[in-house]
Amino acid sequence: VQLQESGGGLVQAGGSLRLSCVASGRIFQINNMGWFRQVPGRQRELVATMSSDGITNYADSVQGRFTISRDNAKNTVYLQMNSLKPEDTAVYYCNGDVIPFGHGYTSYNYWGQGTQVTVSS
Repeated sequence: VQLQESGGGLVQAGGSLRLSCVASGRIFQINNMGWFRQVPGRQRELVATMSSDGITNYADSVQGRFTISRDNAKNTVYLQMNSLKPEDTAVYYCNGDVIPFGHGYTSYNYWGQGTQVTVSS
């Protein structure tokens, strides 16, 4: 199982970006999927998560500006980021709790490689 992010880049403050993450491999089911971010020298922090039945959770710092969504048929999670601020600059990582085929109902946690988001002031 692999998670692959796309959509990062450089944007001015107030602008928008949309991140995508596709899970591939022999996947039976995906439970929670979400986004985390990390700045050098700091701990990785939660941005937003969504369960397989659509329950969402957002960090206070992005509430009202970011929107997480999923396409379960495509094993894809999105993060629409609006009203971006310089403090949103970070490497954004996709995360998923995945049940691979042949593993019963045991889920494993996977991370993508990360995509850089830079917001200029």
